[in-house]
Amino acid sequence: MPFSLLAPRPRRFCIEPKTPLDFAVEVANLVVQFGDFKAVNNVSFKVFKGEIFGFLGANGAGKTTTIRVLCGLLIPTQGHASVAGISYDDITNTDRIKDKVGYMSQKFTLYNDLTVEENLSFTASLRKIPATTFEKRKQELLNFISFNKPIKTMVKDLPGGMKQQVSLAASILHDPEIIFLDEPTAGVTSASREKFWDLIKKLARQGKTIFVTSHYMDEVEQCDRIALMRAGELIAIDSPSGLKRSTFPKPLYELYPQRNITFAEAESLREGHFFESFEAYGQRYHASPISEAHWNDFKNKYASDFTIRAITPTLEDVFIRLVEGNDR
Repeated sequence: MPFSLLAPRPRRFCIEPKTPLDFAVEVANLVVQFGDFKAVNNVSFKVFKGEIFGFLGANGAGKTTTIRVLCGLLIPTQGHASVAGISYDDITNTDRIKDKVGYMSQKFTLYNDLTVEENLSFTASLRKIPATTFEKRKQELLNFISFNKPIKTMVKDLPGGMKQQVSLAASILHDPEIIFLDEPTAGVTSASREKFWDLIKKLARQGKTIFVTSHYMDEVEQCDRIALMRAGELIAIDSPSGLKRSTFPKPLYELYPQRNITFAEAESLREGHFFESFEAYGQRYHASPISEAHWNDFKNKYASDFTIRAITPTLEDVFIRLVEGNDR
């Protein structure tokens, strides 16, 4: 298929795929074990073609390990996985999978002591991209990321956001079907993060499947669906709005203390009989009552201690309740 970033196709996102051909990634009962430690424990999910798929979890939840398996960099201990229709059932398929995926790791993937052009050329040589094809792709990608500096610029002299954009260009130089982005915007400014996500959405509109991890909840809101990992296990998967509805089926309130609330008092409210969840957000608390009767009991006892307003749950509320839970 010819490489083109100049003629985007309409976005195609299948809510209910009719055939396996609609899936870019399929994972079934995946286990990755290191000695006695299960980094990934019986994980199953599917990613649709053309989808922006968010993969969330605390550090050590198993996200990067799962991505490394799907990129052909790590052989699973048990279970089944297929990427772009290529199965891991045959270990010789890993090289074929690498041709179908692009991977941008959470650690910087360019060489600071090389120029932008040298970095892209080096990546092209690793991918065995012919010189004439490389020249065309290089220019298309530099235009795609709106690169406006001399191509001979040393990478170390680029702003952080621009480095990440060049890193993205390097990771998709071979025109992969599926792009894995492991915390691609960590440590860059909010303006740079916004621009990077504009690029992600453009790639998805061209039919690319984007598999992304992030700790920024405003970014994750832009995903079509989100999978939540905790301690190596998949605990939830849905659209952002679906996760909010299922995690908080009852009203959510923000409580702003009108006096100093001691840690002991906050813990007693957290562990008491009023709320299903009670979490600190800076000087405020987000609380979901067990029932209307419990909420009325709380207000009768504590109304003068808090300014109270109803709020709409955010993905941060979902993440804290499901992923961090009692370990917060």
